[in-house]
Amino acid sequence: MADYVKWLGHAAFEINLDNKVILIDPWLSTNPKAAVSPSEIKAVDIILVTHDHGDHLGDAVELAKRLNATLVSVYEIASKTANMGVKNTVGMNVGGDVVVKGLKIFMTPALHSSDTGTPCGFIVVGSKNTVYHAGDTGFFSDIKYYSKAYPIDVALIPIGSVFTMNPFMAALFVSLFKPKIAIPMHYGTFDVLTGKPEEFSKHVSELSPEVKVVTLSPGDKIFL
Repeated sequence: MADYVKWLGHAAFEINLDNKVILIDPWLSTNPKAAVSPSEIKAVDIILVTHDHGDHLGDAVELAKRLNATLVSVYEIASKTANMGVKNTVGMNVGGDVVVKGLKIFMTPALHSSDTGTPCGFIVVGSKNTVYHAGDTGFFSDIKYYSKAYPIDVALIPIGSVFTMNPFMAALFVSLFKPKIAIPMHYGTFDVLTGKPEEFSKHVSELSPEVKVVTLSPGDKIFL
């Protein structure tokens, strides 16, 4: 199967790299913008959790237990979910990398908060494509150095403001590492998340015209 990225709504994504299905921040059951329900998810290899706020940890524990997926997160969240009954967990920390089911996973910083452990993002490296999920983050400049080690093809970037970057700061962030494709996320789920993808696209075109912005609707999939 070809590599793809599918937006499930908010910060939740389904990604296929090297025929491995990855879910990131699978908040589905109470997400008003969710493209699918947890029961519609039939097969998952790896679940990545950027932090344990409810709109990110979401249904990760239920899905990992039902589908025998490996849950990867910061050490403290991995331990917490193991205590909740997840059999296969991998704990790591910012700056570290692990190989899970043949995919290299690198943990980046994310400037945010978390009930447990440290918020993070993930760079997932496949044989043909590398995908970066920034998590909930404010602007930070170190991403330009991380991307030198792991050049990023597709970046999933929060733009909603208030809890993350706004569209301009998100575009400025993207200009530091210039992925081939930038996909906005974490906007519009609630009224307070006022960032608009049109604004993000405009600012990216001004700051990094070589970067293609792809705006998805929940359920949309882009093949890589």
